[in-house]
Amino acid sequence: MPAMNVVVCVKQIPDPAVTGVLDPATNTLKREGKLIMDESDSYGVEMALQLVDKAGGGEVTLVSMAPNGEVSGLRQALAMGAHKAVLVSDPALLGSDALTTAKVLAKAIGRAGGADLVLTATESTDGYTGTVPEQIAELLGLPSVTFAKSVTVDGGAVHVRRQTEAGYDEVDCPLPAVVSVTAGVVEPRYPSFKGIMAAKGKPVDTVTAADLGVDVVGWAGAGQQIVNVTAAEARAAGEVVEDDGEGFAKIVAFLENLKVI
Repeated sequence: MPAMNVVVCVKQIPDPAVTGVLDPATNTLKREGKLIMDESDSYGVEMALQLVDKAGGGEVTLVSMAPNGEVSGLRQALAMGAHKAVLVSDPALLGSDALTTAKVLAKAIGRAGGADLVLTATESTDGYTGTVPEQIAELLGLPSVTFAKSVTVDGGAVHVRRQTEAGYDEVDCPLPAVVSVTAGVVEPRYPSFKGIMAAKGKPVDTVTAADLGVDVVGWAGAGQQIVNVTAAEARAAGEVVEDDGEGFAKIVAFLENLKVI
């Protein structure tokens, strides 16, 4: 198998363990200070590393869009073994929607050059639109396979077991392609001390939206405004059924009332 070049989209997000703080001016999540790699993207990074190892050579390139030149999350992925990264960081990108993000990432993937395969997560932990992978594929003019629970490459094709509600589909797709992977497709490795030290010297190509030729970005490109954000209602207490010998009948009546049965 010839050497293989894989690009992985990596989102850097505020630590989910820390309560998110909203910017009152925009009603969006503040993205200040250190950001971490979205855990869902670690599966794509690991999958890419394994595919390149199996191919006997090649490179894993990361692409990311983050404010303030933030690279902490990228360094995590570089410490796992990725070779280099392209970071798009530009204040003008504040407020960008999913489509604008896809346009920026597609240009960054093009800048990385020569990708045989593009891997993404199915959706980000802090966004949950689930649309960016397919948008990137459309913008690049590449086929897209979603919800991959296993990925193998043989010659000029990628073979995917695509997760469904009833099991999985077997999908064969010519390369290059965009594939979104599910959590659990592989078990991400922990960076070694050697990997962490090596990551500090790996190249990160930092560019702006203008460098990529992407205009009308941010709030202007999104054409939307977040008017208000409210906390989700507290979950109400459930109904307790005490079994007095006729508990089953009460449960059946409860389900019938909900029209479940």
